[in-house]
Amino acid sequence: MSVTVRVPAKVNVQLAVGAARPDGFHDLANVFLAVGLYDEVTATPAGELTVTCEGPGAGQVPLDRTNLAARAAIALAARHGIEPDVHLHIAKDIPVAGGMAGGSADAAGALLACDALWGTDASREELLDICAELGSDVPFSLVGGAALGTGRGEQLRVLDVGGEFHWVFAVADGGLSTPAVYREFDRLNAHTDVPEPVASQRLLDALAKGDVDGLASLLPDSNGLQPAALSLFPELTDTLAAGRAAGALAALVSGSGPTTAFLTGDAESAHTVAEGLLASGTCRAARVAASPAPGATVVS
Repeated sequence: MSVTVRVPAKVNVQLAVGAARPDGFHDLANVFLAVGLYDEVTATPAGELTVTCEGPGAGQVPLDRTNLAARAAIALAARHGIEPDVHLHIAKDIPVAGGMAGGSADAAGALLACDALWGTDASREELLDICAELGSDVPFSLVGGAALGTGRGEQLRVLDVGGEFHWVFAVADGGLSTPAVYREFDRLNAHTDVPEPVASQRLLDALAKGDVDGLASLLPDSNGLQPAALSLFPELTDTLAAGRAAGALAALVSGSGPTTAFLTGDAESAHTVAEGLLASGTCRAARVAASPAPGATVVS
């Protein structure tokens, strides 16, 4: 038998970043919104732990034990005193190294798939605890929907969303390393008194009301990592401008980038903006998706 789990991408509608902590991490106020672009992770019994991957960007995904999905299987097995003898197959549709938590999604998917395959019957709390050990974005990939992440992003408070939001994601021709973007954030703010990160109540209210225009008015300044991402990947400025020119209500870098996110008024507008972005030649692909989306879900 095998178990397949579908798990969503995310966009950060707010990413307030604090100064570097002694442990090297940064305190965050991270408003996550899951969007309808999905990876699927299939777990099948095997003689040893192996990983395969297919889909856009699959060649950039490590297939050894450094892969976050593999690390998730190892962590769950260790807690239950079993060997992580499983084949994990990842079908990618979330942009790789794009700031949309594709690796984190795969970790959450593998964790849920292995729990079902092995019958470890882990509690939600145990799964979230393992997720937090694996990475800051992994717990949200398990939960989905919308949530405020504090600490380094792993401490979640589920948020209400009062309607559907429509997005276009422009996939850049190249990737950005999240640690490199944080290092650039530290460099740019070396002589700045960085304030404590706080979630915007106006933004949370806009989400809760399903207020697209209200959310759009807050997005341009909502990502504290955007200046660092643009410093390392200045071509993204042209992509942001192209999306706005094509009719997007708001544009921002998604997380640490280099994927850029464009909020639109409805599904039809999203397709128009996607066409405009592709015609501009400023991105490799443009993907349309709606939010919120469910978290990691067993589909077969």
